[in-house]
Amino acid sequence: MRTYAHFPVPIRIGIFVSALLALWLPLAGPIYWLWGTGNTVSILTMLLLYGEFVFLLQLWGRIVYQQAQPWRYYGLRGRLDLFIGLGFSLLSLFSLYLLEGGLGWLVWRSPTVGPPMIILEGLAVALGVALAEELLFRGWLLNELERDYRPGVALWTCSTLFALLHFIKPLEVIQQSWPQFLGLLLLGSMLVQAKRLRQGRLGLPIGLHAGLVWGYYIVDVADLVNYPGRVPGWVTGINGHPLAGVMGLLFLGGMTLSLPLAAKLLPSAKTN
Repeated sequence: MRTYAHFPVPIRIGIFVSALLALWLPLAGPIYWLWGTGNTVSILTMLLLYGEFVFLLQLWGRIVYQQAQPWRYYGLRGRLDLFIGLGFSLLSLFSLYLLEGGLGWLVWRSPTVGPPMIILEGLAVALGVALAEELLFRGWLLNELERDYRPGVALWTCSTLFALLHFIKPLEVIQQSWPQFLGLLLLGSMLVQAKRLRQGRLGLPIGLHAGLVWGYYIVDVADLVNYPGRVPGWVTGINGHPLAGVMGLLFLGGMTLSLPLAAKLLPSAKTN
C-alpha cells in the first residue's frame, strides 16, 4: 500500500472510496433489504458508513503515509480553535438575522419548541455534522488534493466537491435546494482558508461549520422567523435558507474577510 502514495490523486481517491464501499455495502445491503429505506435506516447506514470511514482513514494515514498519529496528521487538534470558531460563526449568523429583522425583511416569532431542548439538540447535531464533514473534506480530501495540485486548484476542487456532494438527493429535493450551491461553494472555500490560517488544524473549520449549523437549526426547528415577502426570496434566501440568498452570500464573504481577525484571538498554531 505504500506505493499508493505515488499514484495520481484521482487514482488514490478512487482506491480509498472503493475500499470504503467494499467495507460498507456487505453490511448496508442486508439492512436496506430487511428494513427498507426509512429515515431510521438511512441514519443507521450513514453512521455505519462514517464509522468505517474513520477506521479506514486511520489505516490510510498509518500505512500509506507512514503517519504515527493519523488524527493529528489530518488536523484533529485545536480545541480552543473550535470554541472560537463556534462563537464567531454563531454570532455572525444571528447578526445577519438581526440585520434583516431591523430592515423589516423578517419577523421574529415565539419558539414552537422549548428553547433548552432545541439548543442542546442543535448543538449535538451541529458538532456531529461539522466533525464528520470537516474530517472528510478539509481533512482527508484536501490533504490528497494538496499533494498534487497548487493551493488555489486544491481549494476550489475541494470546495466544488463539497458543494456537489450535498446534492446527492432525490430529484425533487435537488430542484428545491439548488440555489444553495453557490453558498455551499463559498462556505467550502472559507473553511479551507480557515484550516490554512491555522497551519492545518481542523479546530477552527469545525467550530465555524458547527456554529452555522447550530444557529440555523435553532431558528428553523423552533420556527423563530417569518419572511413577510417585503423583498424577493433571492435576497434573504430562497425557501428561508440563508445560503440561498444574496444577503447570505455577502455574509459569508464578510466572515471570510474577518477570519484573520478571529484567528488572532488564538494562540500560535506552532506552539499550541
